[in-house]
Amino acid sequence: MPELTEKELDVINQVLTEEALHVKKFELLAELAEDASVKKQMEHIASKHQGHLNSIYSLLN
Repeated sequence: MPELTEKELDVINQVLTEEALHVKKFELLAELAEDASVKKQMEHIASKHQGHLNSIYSLLN
């Protein structure tokens, strides 16, 4: 993997931070949901964002 610039690292860090925030938000929404279908959808969205995080981290290794 080529050396990344400081700006590229900053952008990657920002994306990782945002994805992690999305995971936390949708997990919280799932916990608060009273409707089972809404809860399931929020869990699904949280899982997708967790997948994004995992994909990005795997590219950095």
